[in-house]
Amino acid sequence: MFFRQIYDASLAQNAYLIGCQRTGQALLIDPERDIDRYLAIAEENDLTITHVTETHIHADFVSGSREILETQEGVTAWLSDMGDTDWKYVWAQGRKDVRLLKDGDSFKVGNIVITAVHTPGHTPEHLSFLIEDQGGGADEPMGIVTGDFVFVGDVGRPDLLETAAGVEGVREPSARKLFESIQKFRKLDDFVQVLPGHGAGSACGKALGAMPVSTVGYEKRFNGALRTAFNQGEEAFVESILEGQPEPPVYFARMKRVNKEGPDVLGALPVPSRVSVGEVARVLENKKVVLLDLRRDRQAFMERHVKGSLYAPLGGKFTSVAGSYVEPESEIVLAVESPEDLEEAVRGLVRIGLDHVIGYVVLGEVLSEERARPMIVSTESASTTDIDDLLEAHPGSVVLDVRGAGEYAEGHVPGAIHVAYTRLSQNLDEIPRGGKVIVHCGSGLRASFAVPYLERAGFDVIYGDGPIRDWHEMQRRKAPVMATV
Repeated sequence: MFFRQIYDASLAQNAYLIGCQRTGQALLIDPERDIDRYLAIAEENDLTITHVTETHIHADFVSGSREILETQEGVTAWLSDMGDTDWKYVWAQGRKDVRLLKDGDSFKVGNIVITAVHTPGHTPEHLSFLIEDQGGGADEPMGIVTGDFVFVGDVGRPDLLETAAGVEGVREPSARKLFESIQKFRKLDDFVQVLPGHGAGSACGKALGAMPVSTVGYEKRFNGALRTAFNQGEEAFVESILEGQPEPPVYFARMKRVNKEGPDVLGALPVPSRVSVGEVARVLENKKVVLLDLRRDRQAFMERHVKGSLYAPLGGKFTSVAGSYVEPESEIVLAVESPEDLEEAVRGLVRIGLDHVIGYVVLGEVLSEERARPMIVSTESASTTDIDDLLEAHPGSVVLDVRGAGEYAEGHVPGAIHVAYTRLSQNLDEIPRGGKVIVHCGSGLRASFAVPYLERAGFDVIYGDGPIRDWHEMQRRKAPVMATV
């Protein structure tokens, strides 16, 4: 049996390619939309992708199942038919190249048997897949592809239907469904490998581990969420799993809708054209155009950047930032330090349905050219230890805390407004206009994303850089020492 976990660091997402080397057939599980990577791996290993499946209707990326069906011949998709009418794959209904799966259904990929296990809770239609290599002589499953059901160190969050998709009143019932699904996991043999859909950094859970795979036995012993379910019961589990979940990016709701109704077929990656320095101002006159600055040095961005640009550094937060601040109909121009960064950026954008990448500029050219000087601005910056002084110096100013709700609850600047950086686009009305807005987070990173977005929206912003713990430590030093007798 051929097995390959294919990891996307920007979304902390795992796809799986599982092949029967005797027949040359292969199954692709939970693919992203830019499928050329999977096709290349299959070809390199003398395999042909003949089957594709998904664990559930995804919220954090555009699925590649439809892309595979529409662009490759001889592929069958195996998709969940569980869940109510609101959680069916609308685009797949009635297609001859789609088979719908119920709990316990199986299909074969060469000599490998794939069995669907209904594991609702994260979503109503969620399936996990038991993998049994009969060609290798096995009569028991070697692993279970768990999607967003069980992760290394955690389980999938059951609140996304409410917090991301806007379905009212389903958080607690979903958590109870998840508890029931966990009882199925508990019955699996300890040697079965756990092949999760995400790793550390995903917004689909709150305590995901960094290890790529695990085993059922290890997770039974050391997975905190599972231990709560096993040892403390349903009520304690429900309370624990719903507490402290990170705010999902606003684009999650759109991804759910797109993957349910049917993603557009990509065909090939967009190829952005080079925009010369002389053309930049004209291109940016179009209000539909968004310039994404991709450099990794946030201090350098604050010191000098193109007016109206958004800061979305390549790396772990790139898709969260772009998905939170860029509308799907926007036309995107990338500001890159090197054209070598283009492919990574374009792939990241199309994976979350931002397809209109029309051009790119080279930052060194724009920032150094004399004729571009009128477009270049800087953002006022200060240390988080200066927050009190800034409030005193600017009457009518406010502090905006863009950390997660749990972090804010643990301690914050008195009077600070809280809006997570991934939710700003839906909550701009909560931020007063007319005075300075001093923006901070835990370290300065998330605030660096929020500040240019707020500037573009017309706010007068000060970037609060540095750890907020420095401000708290300064407050402790200022506090009077109580005398003892």
